[in-house]
Amino acid sequence: MNIQLHSRIAALDAARWNALAGSQTVLQLAFLDALEHSGCVSARTGWQPCHLTLDDLAAAVPLYLKGHSFGEYVFDWSWARAYEQHGVDYYPKLVAAVPFTPVPGSRLLASNDAQRLQLAHGLRAAAESLDAGSVHVLFHGEADATALEAAGFFLRSQIQFHWQRQQGWRDFDDFLDALKATKRKKIRQERRKVADAGVEIVRKHGAAITETDWRFFAACYANTYDEHRSSPYLTLDFFLRLWRSLPDACLLILAYRDGKPIAAALDLVDGDRLYGRYWGAQWDEAGFVPALHFELCYYQGIEYALEHSLPVFEGGAQGEHKLARGFAPVLTRSAHWLRHPGFHQAIARAVHLETRQISAELDGLTVRYAAPLN
Repeated sequence: MNIQLHSRIAALDAARWNALAGSQTVLQLAFLDALEHSGCVSARTGWQPCHLTLDDLAAAVPLYLKGHSFGEYVFDWSWARAYEQHGVDYYPKLVAAVPFTPVPGSRLLASNDAQRLQLAHGLRAAAESLDAGSVHVLFHGEADATALEAAGFFLRSQIQFHWQRQQGWRDFDDFLDALKATKRKKIRQERRKVADAGVEIVRKHGAAITETDWRFFAACYANTYDEHRSSPYLTLDFFLRLWRSLPDACLLILAYRDGKPIAAALDLVDGDRLYGRYWGAQWDEAGFVPALHFELCYYQGIEYALEHSLPVFEGGAQGEHKLARGFAPVLTRSAHWLRHPGFHQAIARAVHLETRQISAELDGLTVRYAAPLN
C-alpha cells in the first residue's frame, strides 16, 4: 500500500477528493477546509488533521489525531477511564469522522471493496506510525462495515431519529393526517403557541442569506452553548466560509417578533436529504417563546422537506422526544480498533452486550413510532 498522511485538506486536489466523497455536503473538501481555515479544527482544538490517502488519492479517509473525545457524538469516556485506571494512555487516538457532525455516510472514500479494505488496514498502520492508541470510524456507511470488520475493527451501534417521508404526503397537513389524534393535537398546539406569540418565521436559502443573518445566527448558536456552560465548537468565520463556498447547502430559518430576530436554526441541504444542525435564541423583552425550538428545528424542516420532495430529514443526534414529532428511530454505526490487545478484546465483549441492548431498545422505539401512524 502507498499510504500517505496530509496535515491540510487544502493540499489535496478538490476535484479528485469530491469525486470520492460523492454528493454529501459534509464530506466535500470545501466543508472540511472551512473547518480547518477557521481554526475550529486544528492541533490547538485537539483535532489535528492527518487525512489519509491511498495511491495518490485513489481513495481517502477524513482523519484526525485527537487528544480528547469532545465533538464526536459517539461516547468513549468510559473506555478512557478504564485505561487511566490501569495506568495506560488512551490518548492520542485517531478518529475518521466529520468533526462535530453526526451525519451517517461513507468514511472510507473509495470506488471498490478492495480499496476500502486497504484503507481500513491503512488506518491501523497510521495508528502505529503516529503512536495513537486506537482508531475510531464514526457514523460510517454500510459499505465500510465489511472492510472494517475484516481489518479487525469491532462495530458499535447507536440510535438516531430521522423523519422519513411516506408515500402520498404532499404537505404538512398530509403528514399530520397520518398521525393519531393525540400526536396531531400536540403538534398543532405547539405551532399555535408560536403563532400566538406573534412570531414570524422566515426561511432563507443560499444567496438569500445575508452576512447580518449569519452574525445573528452565530451569536444565537454561541448563546446555546453558554447556557449549557460549555464552549461552542464552531465560529462565525466557519459559518461564513461554509456559506461562501457551499451556499446552496445552507438553509437558515429565522424567527422574528415585531420585526426583530429572536432565534435561528441552521439546516444543511444535501441532495435528497436535509440535515438539522444548530439552533439558538436571543430573547427580546417579551421573553421566551414556548415550543419555538420545535418549530425551528423540526416542523420547519419537515415542511421544507415536503415542499422540496426530500425523502429524509435527519434531526441530529439523540432525542427520544423526536418520536412524538414524527421522527423514526434508525440505527447508526461506528467501528473501533484498539492497539492494546487486552483492552480491544475486553471492550469488544462489552460492546457486543451493549449492541444487544441497543437492538432491544430499537425494537421498542420502532413499535412506539409505528403506533401513532394510522
